[in-house]
Amino acid sequence: MKHQQQSITNLPLSPDEERRNRMIKYSVAMGIRVLCIISILFVPGWWVIIPAIGAVFLPYFAVVIANVSTDPRKADVQRPGNILPLVPPPSAESHDDTKGDDE
Repeated sequence: MKHQQQSITNLPLSPDEERRNRMIKYSVAMGIRVLCIISILFVPGWWVIIPAIGAVFLPYFAVVIANVSTDPRKADVQRPGNILPLVPPPSAESHDDTKGDDE
């Protein structure tokens, strides 16, 4: 079994950095929504349905997209309880041999 050393590059993003990334994703999606609302005024005929649908449904998708984690390092983090020792614990047979010497 291979023991993986945890390093600083394996750590997840800080909460501030993760929040900043989510706010950027959400702001971009809301900017596209504003463009959809403005384009409703200039698009002729039945084509107005496309930006109208975008303006209605983009807030939902913006929240979903902003909350999806894209940090590839997140899957590599190991919790201390999951790390196995390098040397296996002594077996019960070695303890039985020492009992015979004491008697």
